[in-house]
Amino acid sequence: MRRILSVMLTPVYLLWFALLLVIFHPIQVVTRWIWGYPVRKKVVDILNFGLLYGLWILGTRITFMGFEKIPQNRPLIIVANHQSLLDIVAIVVGFRKYHPKFISKIELGKGIPSVSYNLRHGGSVLIDRKKGAQSVKDIMMLGKHIEATKYSASIFPEGTRTKNGQVKTFQPAGIASLVRSAPSAVIVPFAIDGFEIMKNGYFPMTFGHELKLTVLDPIEPKGWDASELTLEIENLIKKELG
Repeated sequence: MRRILSVMLTPVYLLWFALLLVIFHPIQVVTRWIWGYPVRKKVVDILNFGLLYGLWILGTRITFMGFEKIPQNRPLIIVANHQSLLDIVAIVVGFRKYHPKFISKIELGKGIPSVSYNLRHGGSVLIDRKKGAQSVKDIMMLGKHIEATKYSASIFPEGTRTKNGQVKTFQPAGIASLVRSAPSAVIVPFAIDGFEIMKNGYFPMTFGHELKLTVLDPIEPKGWDASELTLEIENLIKKELG
C-alpha cells in the first residue's frame, strides 16, 4: 500500500512544488524591486514553508528539535549533512530568523525559477569548483557579511548529496574560511535525517516517513584546528543519525 501511495502522490507533490516555484518567482522580483530585501525575504520564507509542509501530501512527519540551543545575537555557521534538495528548504524554514545564506555551486544560479533568483539576490555565494582560489575568496566574503550583519551561513561540507544515506567525509576548507572571516561566529551542527523520503530520487518519493531536523550543541570554534573541528562536527552528526 505504501508503494502505491508513493507512486500516486509523488506527482501531486511535484506539481505543488513546481507551481510554487513558478508563482513565487515574479513575486520575488517585484518585491525586491519595490521594497527591497526585507519584504522579498518574507516572500522567500513563505515559499519555503509551502515547499516543506507540502510534504504532508506524502504523509511526511516533519520534526524540528534543538533550536533553543542557538545563541542569540551571534553570526552562525550552520554545518549540515546533505541528503536532498529538501535540506535547503528545511534550513530556510528552521533558521529563518537568522537569515541563512548558502554556499552553492554556480550551476544553480540560473535556470530554476525562484531558487536561482534567491541564490543570486539573497546574499548567498555561487562558487565554481574548478576555481579554488576564487571560491575561497567568495566564501570569505560571505563570512565577512555574516560577521557584519549577525546573519548565518550554511555549508554542506560533504560537497555533494549522499547517494546511499551514508554521511560522506566532511571537507574542512569551507568551514575554515568562514571561521577566519567571521571570528565571532558560533558553529551550529545540524543533523538532517530524512534520506528515505527521496532515496529513489524524485520519483517515486516515499510515503509516510519522517523528516527529522536537529540542532546539536553549538561549538565555539576558537582554539580548534580546522581539520579537528570539521571531524568533530562530522562525528557529532553521524552519532545523531545513528
